[in-house]
Amino acid sequence: MISAKVVGSGGYGGVGMTELLSGHPEARIACLVDVQDVGKKISDLYPHLSGFCDEVIVAPDDPKARQPADVVFFSTPDGVGMKLAADELAKGAKVIDYSGDFRFNTPEAYADYAGRLGRDTAHASSDLLPRAVYGLAELHRDKLNTQTTLVGNPGCFAISCILGLAPAAKHALVDVASIICDCKTGVSGGGKNPHPLFHYPARYDQMNAYKLAGHQHVCEVERELSLQADEEIKITFTAQVVPTCRGIMSCLYGTLKRAMSRDEVLEVYRTFYKDDIFVRLYDRGTIMGTMQVRGTNYCNLTVDVDERTNRLRVISHIDNLLKGQAGNALQNMNLLFGLRENAGLDRPGQYP
Repeated sequence: MISAKVVGSGGYGGVGMTELLSGHPEARIACLVDVQDVGKKISDLYPHLSGFCDEVIVAPDDPKARQPADVVFFSTPDGVGMKLAADELAKGAKVIDYSGDFRFNTPEAYADYAGRLGRDTAHASSDLLPRAVYGLAELHRDKLNTQTTLVGNPGCFAISCILGLAPAAKHALVDVASIICDCKTGVSGGGKNPHPLFHYPARYDQMNAYKLAGHQHVCEVERELSLQADEEIKITFTAQVVPTCRGIMSCLYGTLKRAMSRDEVLEVYRTFYKDDIFVRLYDRGTIMGTMQVRGTNYCNLTVDVDERTNRLRVISHIDNLLKGQAGNALQNMNLLFGLRENAGLDRPGQYP
C-alpha cells in the first residue's frame, strides 16, 4: 500500500486529494500537513469526510510530518514546494507539486512564469528543475514512470487549453498566429482563503476578465503547443471568472490552413487521443457543459469547424479542482507507481 502525505491539506486542492485517496485501492493517507487548523480533524473542517478520513492535521514541524512517505503531494502556494521538496526526495519520496514551482526545467523559464505573478524570479531549488517532469500524461506519459521522482502538476487553464489544441498543433491544422483561447473559470479557482473580489456580493451575478497583462498559465500553453508543432507558438489568451463554484470552459479558435470538414478534424483528434482514457470527444450535436465533468478527471472536448469562416472551434470542459488539480495529480501518482492510470478516478461524477 502506497503511503501518501498531503501538504496543504486544508485547502481545496488538499481536501480534493484527501477525497480521492480515501477511495483509492492502492494508497492510504499517512499524514495531513498544514499551517492552519493544526490539531483539527480534516473531517471537522469538511464533515462530508466523516468516517472516510478522520486524520488530524499536523504542523510542518510535527514529528509525524517529518516521517517519510512514498509520495508527497504539495497542495501549496508557489514558493513552498521548492523549499521543501529536496528534503522529501532525500527521504525517498516521489513529489508531486500543484504549484508552478516545478513546471519548468530551467531557471529562465521559471523566471518568466514567476514574473507574471509578481514573485521573486529566483528559484530556491534550481538544481532540481532539470529532473522535474511536466505532469500532463496525455502528452508526457513516456516520462511519467516508476523512475520519475519529481512532477510539476500543470495549471488548470493550461490543461484545458493544451488538451484542446495539442492535436491541431501536432498536425499543423491551423495558422499558429491565429490561435485564441477564451477561458472561463468558477470561483473556486481563487482558492479557499477569503478575498474581497471573491466575496459573495462581489461574485454573484458578475463576470469579469482578469490578468489581461499576462496570465501565468500562458507560459505552459505556449511551451507545450510549441513542442507539438515544432515551431514557436504565441497565443491570445483571456481568463475570465464567472459566478459558478467549479469548472472551466475554454473556447479555443484557430484558422484552418486548408478547408477541412468537421468529420476530418474530429478524426485527427480521435487518432491523437485514442489511448487517453480521460479525454472524451464530441461533435457539435452533443449538449456539453461543465456539469458533465464535475467531480471527474475527464476533459470533454467538443471539436467543430465553422465552415463559413474556415476556423477550428474546440470547446474544452474540465473540473478545475479535479482534472485541473487533484485528479490530474492522482493520475500522475498512478503512473509513477506503475498502477492503472485511472485507479481511484474511475467514476462518472454527479448529475445534476
